[in-house]
Amino acid sequence: MSGKTVSTAGTRIAFAAAHVVADPAAAPDGPARLDWDATLAFRHYLWRLGLGVADAMDTAQRGRGLDWPAARELILRSGREAQTAGGLLVCGAGTDQLPPGPADLAAIRAAYAEQAEVVESAGAQVAILPSRALAETARDSADYAAVYGWLLRQLRRPAVVHWLGPAFNESLRCYWGSPDLDAAAAALLSIVAEHHDKVDGIKLSLLDARREIRLRRALPGGVRLYTGDDYHYAQLIRGDRFGHSDALLGVFDPIAVPAAAALRALGNGDIARYDELLAPTVPLARHLFAAPVPCYTTGVTFLAWLAGHQEHFVMLGGQQAARPLRHLRRLHELALAAGVLPDPDLAAKRAASLGLGSSR
Repeated sequence: MSGKTVSTAGTRIAFAAAHVVADPAAAPDGPARLDWDATLAFRHYLWRLGLGVADAMDTAQRGRGLDWPAARELILRSGREAQTAGGLLVCGAGTDQLPPGPADLAAIRAAYAEQAEVVESAGAQVAILPSRALAETARDSADYAAVYGWLLRQLRRPAVVHWLGPAFNESLRCYWGSPDLDAAAAALLSIVAEHHDKVDGIKLSLLDARREIRLRRALPGGVRLYTGDDYHYAQLIRGDRFGHSDALLGVFDPIAVPAAAALRALGNGDIARYDELLAPTVPLARHLFAAPVPCYTTGVTFLAWLAGHQEHFVMLGGQQAARPLRHLRRLHELALAAGVLPDPDLAAKRAASLGLGSSR
């Protein structure tokens, strides 16, 4: 899909992984229900800024409240909106319709194929999400190669392969067949090398800049490295004389305005302005993604509420309670310092309503 995604002289692609807005009237222990107007309006906001949208991934609470029926509807609705906006859209395809626990490889392939078909029918690019079922079932790297190779061959266009590290999901510690990250990287690179024509890029979420750079340099020509490193994104996207990372980042949800402006500056060759715009966002990002890292979605939603993108601070599954108030108070302070709250007075009133006091 052609779109308005920010690029720098045609060399950067940037996706913001977008959060979802829960229906505040829904039961927290029931099926996922979304406020569709607010959820889709936020995606249009990202497209207007010139960013692509990554949907139905972990930032959208996939696996932490967003079940497959709701994710399926989200993908289809976002696909229709992307067509009207002319925006880039990549959506997660996983196996979370399967019951918890191991499954045979045929069932895992079928589950992946079902979800990938939904994504492609929506006009979006597939991001192959890591599968908990595959992690519990696979005997070695050969099983990963068999499942991923089969799926990649079925797709109509090249996919993004997501490697979500143990900081984000401890159950994926042995993904690609080994807990050793060097061995895991070698297994992934073998899959990419065999199917490089069907792999647009790797979305890497290890929070390890040096490892990302090594993997990036080892990729076949034409395969992108989409950084998912919400600690070191500024340096990884800027790159060096050997190359750079593109971006598919959850942190781009709350820092979308300075991120889009920074990418435009980089595209114009103004590295100093790029650094100036992103530097204040890094302390915010590191606090947002502090351990336990999966709870970052609570902070993302909190900041969206402070920024006026939604009218409440309620999340799927009651996840708004996953961070303590002291964490949210500091998040408010850092967001003000980073300049990502368009109406500081509104943000202060909303923070005060939670008993956070003034951060101004």
